[in-house]
Amino acid sequence: MNIATVVHRLRWSLLRIEERLLQAAGLDRQLVPALAVNGPGLLPQPPNEDEQPPGFLDSILWMAVPKKRRTIEVNRTRRRAKEKLLKVQTNIEPCPECGHLKQKHILCGFCYAKVCKETTLIRQQIIATEGGPLRAPATETVLIYEGETPRETDKDKRIVELPRKRPAWFSS
Repeated sequence: MNIATVVHRLRWSLLRIEERLLQAAGLDRQLVPALAVNGPGLLPQPPNEDEQPPGFLDSILWMAVPKKRRTIEVNRTRRRAKEKLLKVQTNIEPCPECGHLKQKHILCGFCYAKVCKETTLIRQQIIATEGGPLRAPATETVLIYEGETPRETDKDKRIVELPRKRPAWFSS
């Protein structure tokens, strides 16, 4: 016997074994998938009389696919749509306090930074004079800067004295 005959007989023997295993599992030869698909188990259970056996394509995840490729013109038109272009801002004006550009309805960022810094200094002064954490006072707080004196109306209010000049943007 030559090698070709041995390979041929071995092939037929394996095919018969495969056929008998499929019959034992309850599958027909024609329904066996030709490619590996992730399924519920290695060998499916024999189908019930009242249920239809699961099909070969049931375990494949189907996704939507476009029928035709979008052209470059269509893609560029979509990407460069009028709604997606940058719009010219017409509500920009200089800040009346510092001169930096800002939007009309928004507080100037530079002025806001100055206010935050001044507020931090005021809080530090309150903590230093009262010796404790900030508590909401029962009365109004009045800030008195260097060179200022309290008014008659400030008698019953909490007075915080600050040892520096009042900023020009901070109204009295």
